[in-house]
Amino acid sequence: MHAWAFDGNEVDKEVLRENVEATGAVVMGRRLFDFVDGPHGWSDDVGYGAELTATPPVFVVTHRIPKKVRLKRQFTFITTGLEAAIRTARLAADEKDVVVMGGGDVVSQSVIARLVQELRIHLAPIVLGTGTPLFKGGATVGLVQSSVRVSPRATHLTYRLEPR
Repeated sequence: MHAWAFDGNEVDKEVLRENVEATGAVVMGRRLFDFVDGPHGWSDDVGYGAELTATPPVFVVTHRIPKKVRLKRQFTFITTGLEAAIRTARLAADEKDVVVMGGGDVVSQSVIARLVQELRIHLAPIVLGTGTPLFKGGATVGLVQSSVRVSPRATHLTYRLEPR
């Protein structure tokens, strides 16, 4: 699913580099954190930004702070909700972007609550049998496409949220 971030295609490398350079802080949900901090997750060689291994501060939205954390230096746990996590990340990011990288439920909540101005999707040509859908039934948010970049491994889509 993330082969585009490691493949070496020029389009993918440029998209990844631009995104990593623009990132000042990251917000993620607890489920994604559990994977990232697990034995097959981020390391000194591969982390946020794949092999670029950037180390922006990461704010994890959770109901309970984990007892053990492998990658302590990079993570702050926010138990007061998604809006508080994004607000805290914006302070840490200075003038750079705050990236809400997931999982699907955190991204969906961010878009529906309009806590973000833009939605970037890196669409890989693979069909998954399980996982959290990006959007379930409910609210409708209009999007305006602002960028499409295509490589053999992914289509990189950027949308601005329409005004209400």
